[in-house]
Amino acid sequence: MAHPLPSLNPPKTLKRNLQSFNQPIFSFPQTSSSKITKFKKYPSITSSTMSSQQQNPLPRVALTNNDHKEEVMNTIKSSIYNCLSETHLDLTVPTLKSKIRGKVRDIYDGGDYLVLVTTDRQSAFDRILASIPFKGQVLNETSLWWFNKTQHITPNAVVSVPDRNVTIARKCSVFPVEFVVRGYVTGSTDTSLWTVYNKGVRNYCGNNLPDGLVKNQKLQENILTPTTKAADHDVPVTPDEIVQCGLMTQADYDEVSRKAMSLFEFGQRVALDHGLILVDTKYEFGKGPDGQIYLIDEVHTPDSSRYWVAHSYEERFQNGLEPENIDKEFLRLWFKNHCNPYEDEVLPDAPEELVSELAWRYIFLFETITNSRFEMPDTKEPVHDRISRNVSQALSSLQ
Repeated sequence: MAHPLPSLNPPKTLKRNLQSFNQPIFSFPQTSSSKITKFKKYPSITSSTMSSQQQNPLPRVALTNNDHKEEVMNTIKSSIYNCLSETHLDLTVPTLKSKIRGKVRDIYDGGDYLVLVTTDRQSAFDRILASIPFKGQVLNETSLWWFNKTQHITPNAVVSVPDRNVTIARKCSVFPVEFVVRGYVTGSTDTSLWTVYNKGVRNYCGNNLPDGLVKNQKLQENILTPTTKAADHDVPVTPDEIVQCGLMTQADYDEVSRKAMSLFEFGQRVALDHGLILVDTKYEFGKGPDGQIYLIDEVHTPDSSRYWVAHSYEERFQNGLEPENIDKEFLRLWFKNHCNPYEDEVLPDAPEELVSELAWRYIFLFETITNSRFEMPDTKEPVHDRISRNVSQALSSLQ
């Protein structure tokens, strides 16, 4: 996660005008009732997963008001101006050598390890949109839960988690490819499957797509749509391009793609058991000094994934309604409706109600997936002081 692999020396150009690559260093998961484009007849949902729901009713999860939500929302609203938006551990923890500021995570060089601090910054459209109370803690703890649950599929880079917002990880050479796995035709960003499909694309990242698909429809099978970096945005690539351009060897690509598909299938099964649909997600992998390939960054969080409520999906789909989502998609849609998030130099501030609702949804997802209550942090100690103290102690114990 700290240095590029010696064998990964991508050229400056790729097909389709891909101009440059940025090597990531362990970089960074309101119910909408708006109508989508109507069609005369919606295709039936024939997947075995969805059809089995008729025989075994799914757990019903609800984002609607209840006493627990009211209690959590009150805490969120009181913390909206006390988010962890920046960290400076390089000034408070003597053993940390340098800092790299990612979109969401601040990454510090701790010698043999990396210290990853997950902040409350909210990113989309390749930029920071807002800060969301408790978001960093939710992401860090959600990832830890999934890292523990997926060790039978792939090893991960986690060494320890000394703080609610912090993961200490072994250093890896990161593959400059994000492995995006999709189970549905949806999305609103430029690289989302629905966006490109709606423009007429029928071969995406090496996947042949049939005519007649509609937004939010389930694919016949999950597909892998890798991306890499060009300048400051993601660029779709095919498996052949990944190997031909030196981003990965064929052997490494084959191993990682198998792991990514297995992780997604497992994540879908677990999510469905908890009344949710894991719609799509992205994974990052790196190679350690021992030659082992590790899962890094985050896994199945509401930042890296889309989640829908399962029991209401089919009815809403058939009626042309957007699914009930438990991720940042509704924040993306708000910005797309109020500005051009890709081109406008200055973006409008997200309304506090929107920020609070997103914070609640992130906490709701954590609680639904892990079947546990989210533990609100003690606000008596400043969060930066707490993190500095915990990281210092953890690094001392690792020496």
